[in-house]
Amino acid sequence: MKMAENCTHDCSNCSAGDCASRNAIQFEQPHAKSKIKHTLAVVSGKGGVGKSIVTSMLAVALSKKGYRVGILDADITGPSIPKAFGVVDPVEGDENGLYPPKSDNGIDIMSLNLMLQDETSPVIWRGPVIAGTVKQFYTDVIWDDLDYLLIDCPPGTGDVPLTIFQSIKLDGIVIVSSPQDLVAMIVSKAANMADMMKIPVLGLVENMSYVKCPDCGKEIRIFGDSHIEEVAKKFGYPVLARIPIDPALAALVDAGRIEHLEENPLAEAVDTLEKTLK
Repeated sequence: MKMAENCTHDCSNCSAGDCASRNAIQFEQPHAKSKIKHTLAVVSGKGGVGKSIVTSMLAVALSKKGYRVGILDADITGPSIPKAFGVVDPVEGDENGLYPPKSDNGIDIMSLNLMLQDETSPVIWRGPVIAGTVKQFYTDVIWDDLDYLLIDCPPGTGDVPLTIFQSIKLDGIVIVSSPQDLVAMIVSKAANMADMMKIPVLGLVENMSYVKCPDCGKEIRIFGDSHIEEVAKKFGYPVLARIPIDPALAALVDAGRIEHLEENPLAEAVDTLEKTLK
């Protein structure tokens, strides 16, 4: 295994995963008072496919099975997790560290929006500052006794996803895609990045797969036929779920009541993750 040419030994700014320096990297450690059994990241090769809603539904499904769950909202410039859960309490802290607010059902949530006086204020920061903030959300927050910490990543393969992959020891990632023909490219970008970083892909979730007719129950594929099965076969990943477009789900998110979701499309995905992460 060779080291990349002109290597500075600073993996935080390097995209070359297959080298000796990467394999010897020391991951950031969570807060000394944190207890986290599993850490998963939800990612995608592009924006607009619904990573945040998938992260939220996955957290709700895990919580309903009795697990202690936390969400680290790493989409610093476009945070939406607090809105989905109706969490408005500010982040509190003392000399020991930061304490994430909890949802109605006890899901810990850490998001920059919970640290702003006005949630509509834009976050106009450079990439390194954003990446540093994400690391602090992991190291300075007291994630107390979690079975699962879910990281909602921003889209693409830029500074923040790279920082997360290189700085935080992940048990695996879930890749979110959509039904269009470009799904192969979306999955390929995220999958290739995970492969470079030697992080296991736990499965694929296809969002916005179809709309179910309220009268006849027929599945209407607004964005065309699904390609998720063939892509999953190509990469050897399981399909965790195909999520329909559901106005009722959108209404729950808008009202901050996603924990009231009765039929969760990711309920079976949790069963798969349990078996994989044993």
